[in-house]
Amino acid sequence: MNRVRFAPWICALLAALLPVPALSQAASESITLRGRAMGTAWSVTIRPDQPIDAASLERAISERLEQLEQQFSTYRTRSELSQFNASARTHPDWIYVSPEMATVAAESRRISELTLGAFDATVAPLVRLWGFGPQRRSGASLPNENEIRSTRLSVGWRSLEVRLNPPALRKLSVNLEADFSSLAKGFAADEVSRLLTTTINGAATHLVQIGGDTRASLGGRASSPSLVRTTPGWRMAIESADLTHHSPAAVIDVKGQALSTSGDYRNFFTLNGERYGHIIDPRTGRPASSSLAAVSVVHASCATSSALATALFVMGTEEAFRFATEHRLPCFLQIREGSNLTQRMTPEFAALLRADLP
Repeated sequence: MNRVRFAPWICALLAALLPVPALSQAASESITLRGRAMGTAWSVTIRPDQPIDAASLERAISERLEQLEQQFSTYRTRSELSQFNASARTHPDWIYVSPEMATVAAESRRISELTLGAFDATVAPLVRLWGFGPQRRSGASLPNENEIRSTRLSVGWRSLEVRLNPPALRKLSVNLEADFSSLAKGFAADEVSRLLTTTINGAATHLVQIGGDTRASLGGRASSPSLVRTTPGWRMAIESADLTHHSPAAVIDVKGQALSTSGDYRNFFTLNGERYGHIIDPRTGRPASSSLAAVSVVHASCATSSALATALFVMGTEEAFRFATEHRLPCFLQIREGSNLTQRMTPEFAALLRADLP
């Protein structure tokens, strides 16, 4: 869903080319840790204020990501989310869940309400119907109207209720499924950033990337406006939705924020000359269809930026830009016009652009 590519000349990636130390790393020397979790690659780049034990830190990150995968995976049958989805218990029964699950579900519901249903974490049955789930749709036909209509009966964010204290979820429909993929990797990036801030004395400046969700932090400097102004930010390059272009669509400076991008330019199929992308509009039961190729959103929370990027892509060009402008979101749109791409951005996003780079 979310794609962010770092240009090769960016300092964060230059640091990533250095070997990861086995035991510790001297202060002021950037290091990068890497691994795989949640079905994708992750990386953490740190500008430490003092020597750190890189091997122990890498283990701590891997363990935290494994915990989150045990909670949010839809592929592991014994994960917390899979067990909730398999449960036949409905209203008035609450199903107790972890605080993390309730937090993500509550944010998912908030974004659904804010976007008037353009975002919906219960859309998984429609994703499978259109052949974008674990098993691809066979044959050269599309779902018919009856299939779409009947599947939509199992979808609806209002049918997933959330309670934070004590943390619990409740179904209003026995067939309801939750899939928090549009938030979970962003939430995981936020959690790893929180882990780094609490683990590293001095709360070093760091960058966390999980799949296409990226969270930047200034560590302890974030509490001081003067240090925020003088501390270098992280340069992030947004991939062009035209994959024949090797240069990024935009390069921005991010300090203490997150960046997420949603688009259909990688995961789609074409049938009878029509293009069908993997992002489903829960309001219609069909793949989102507009001139949008990709939407990038910057927000303080990576979970929120990821969900908003998906919702804005579903909305389409004009509705997305209007929403982003009204809510003062740093937002960047890549728009198809024939065989070309054009761009639109909010003033809040324009303020983040690197003026000294092409």
